[in-house]
Amino acid sequence: MIPHPLPDPMPLDDAIRARLDAYVELLLRWNTRINLVGRTTTDQVWQRHIEDSLQLVPLLPEGAGPIGDLGSGAGLPGLVLAIATGRPTHLVESDRRKAAFLNEAAARLDLAQVQIHATRIEEARLPPLAVLTARALAPLGTLLAYAHRLLAPGGIALFPKGRMAETELAEAQPAWSFTLDRFASRTDPEATIFRLSDIRHVQPQA
Repeated sequence: MIPHPLPDPMPLDDAIRARLDAYVELLLRWNTRINLVGRTTTDQVWQRHIEDSLQLVPLLPEGAGPIGDLGSGAGLPGLVLAIATGRPTHLVESDRRKAAFLNEAAARLDLAQVQIHATRIEEARLPPLAVLTARALAPLGTLLAYAHRLLAPGGIALFPKGRMAETELAEAQPAWSFTLDRFASRTDPEATIFRLSDIRHVQPQA
């Protein structure tokens, strides 16, 4: 199936852009000590990471419901979405060094609405989420199990996927029922963004 084109990107006001610039500066400084993003991508950090995350903003549902980002790592896309939207955001990251970066970034950028959960996903205590995101974390079937448990009624999942997107989708479909919209990534010609809702587990037939 041919993906839909993404809606127009969100315009960035001066305050949001200033926070994103400060985030990028902090990210690059920390990246010399711990591997937050691939060293080969640091020269293109805005396109490869910031714009890649910002393209999810027009796909968010209306309202102020909380966002959850699993395996947040450098805060991509969760911290970027928090900066862009101001919505309550929960970043789950079990690596203590990466969680330390997220804590410093949230403090330095004055993101009081961001909470970092330095624990495994299975142990994180999160509110019912309006939106769940995860970037390069796990196969779709695993992500759907997380979404089924963590999303509030009517919530959606936004999962950027690479060249194996359709394979992961085919593998997940026997066990899961959902409504799916596909969107073509603006930043990676091989990537697709899955927007999923009405996620339900399919009981195996006897």
